[in-house]
Amino acid sequence: MLGVDLLMILVTLGTQHQEFTRLLDYIEKSKIKDEIIVQAGYTKYKSKKMKIFDFIDYDKMNEYVKKADLIITHGGTGSITGPLKEGKKVIACARLAKYGEHVDDHQIEIVDVFSDEGYILKLDESTNLDDLIKKAKTFKPKKFKSNTKNFINKLINEINT
Repeated sequence: MLGVDLLMILVTLGTQHQEFTRLLDYIEKSKIKDEIIVQAGYTKYKSKKMKIFDFIDYDKMNEYVKKADLIITHGGTGSITGPLKEGKKVIACARLAKYGEHVDDHQIEIVDVFSDEGYILKLDESTNLDDLIKKAKTFKPKKFKSNTKNFINKLINEINT
């Protein structure tokens, strides 16, 4: 358990058709002893450590998010902001084009912005998941505020001009 009092970790890989085994490899090689629920999408993976589901329906996913003590996710905006809106601690790892995990590297920018702003912890090739989980114990994420209303108002103003 790494000295962190976690009860359940939810891992979300999104619904992209490209596999994201790298993130599951990080988890498999970690020292995590807690319950791990994984929404793997199209990623096929065998593990004795994780309970893996291809897809989880919307209501069940919301239930898991609420129950989770920590969310580990890919760099999708919705996969990050959903748990943040629930006040959850999030570790995010960008899918990388060089490994065929996505068509481009836009998730790097997404993860960097959320990390730089203090909302999440960033997992990449230069960090260690066990260290991030230890850090998560005392990490105080910045409270997430959606900017959607401002964006919509700016869009309406642009359309009207």
